[in-house]
Amino acid sequence: MLTTLNTSYTDTRATDLAWTLGREPLPALATLDLELAGTQLQLRLLGASHQVLLEEERGTCSETVACIAGPSTPLPLGVAKRVGDWEYEFAARVEVLPPGSFAGRAQELLALVSDHPNGLAGVFPGSPHAFTALLAQHHEGQVHWRTWHAYPQDGQLVATRTRVGVREPTARRDPNEEQPRSGALSPSGV
Repeated sequence: MLTTLNTSYTDTRATDLAWTLGREPLPALATLDLELAGTQLQLRLLGASHQVLLEEERGTCSETVACIAGPSTPLPLGVAKRVGDWEYEFAARVEVLPPGSFAGRAQELLALVSDHPNGLAGVFPGSPHAFTALLAQHHEGQVHWRTWHAYPQDGQLVATRTRVGVREPTARRDPNEEQPRSGALSPSGV
């Protein structure tokens, strides 16, 4: 889904983005509600970037990447942590593209996301290449989403990737059970 965001373009520099986990829902300019294999997911476009809300029987998870006041962390390159019964992984990168390449990449991403049933993209007034886009999917028991935040004035594209999956129970080992030793031969003798 593609929409024009009726707000001024306030999220103007990639270095202003911050990451927060667990924030309450913020006012959104556009939302997309999805159900992916029993998981409720809401993709939210904010005037200052994005928020994703995940809910299922195990609990909730909220990710916000935006230029907002309050407690937050500058956009990290990567995060891996436990959130309730889930393993949460986040990664971000900033691409710097020359003007001709930036416009082409922006059009490509907007087409990909706006034509996808699990995609939400918002273009800011004043520049067709100033946008925030989100795309979600469920794969092998995990929920994944990717986002793109475009800053055409600087030729910067911030891409994030998130994965949330059920935490695997820790295997309990019987202390009396013999364990293979490092360097031991396998049963086939190889």
